[in-house]
Order: sequence, then structure tokens, then C-alpha cells
Amino acid sequence: MDFLLFKTFISTKVLIFFYYFGAVFIPIFFYFVKDWLIENVNFIKNFYETSKNILFKSLSPKKKVISILLLILAFLFAELLWRMMFEFLIAYMQIRDSLVN
Repeated sequence: MDFLLFKTFISTKVLIFFYYFGAVFIPIFFYFVKDWLIENVNFIKNFYETSKNILFKSLSPKKKVISILLLILAFLFAELLWRMMFEFLIAYMQIRDSLVN
């Protein structure tokens, strides 16, 4: 009953599970959503094809590599922020537990 009244918080093990679940499945989910949107929404498909053609024709091979590296860096930064958010939540719960007990 204390759990339902928010007198007891969920454990850090649950937070760690959700961290790994989100770190692995959120990027996979968004990849499939992107593919689904490109296939099923006409204006997104047109925009994607047009922008892809313009970008790849105008970029040199060096700039293509830099663009891919920047996308990888953005992905790693998003994963780092995801980790920091869960570290903050775990630290908050540990501080609360030490103050209450």
C-alpha cells in the first residue's frame, strides 16, 4: 500500500532495468518509426528523397564522413544524457533513503 501512496519509491534495480531497456530499445524503436513514416506518409517520403538527393550530390566525400561522424556523436551524446538522467534519479533515491532512515 505504501508503494501506491508514494511513501515507498521504486528500487534502483527497477531504474537500472529501465535505463538499459531505454538505451537499447528507444533507438531501435525510432529507427523503425522513421522507416514506417517514410513508407506510409507521402510528404515525408517526398521530403526525405529530395533532401537525400540534394545532400548527397552537394557534399564531398570528406563532408559525408564528417556528417556521419557528427550523427554518431549526437547519438552518443543522447545516450550520455539518458545515462545522466538515470544517475540523477538513483542518486536522488539514495539521498532520500538516507534521510528517511
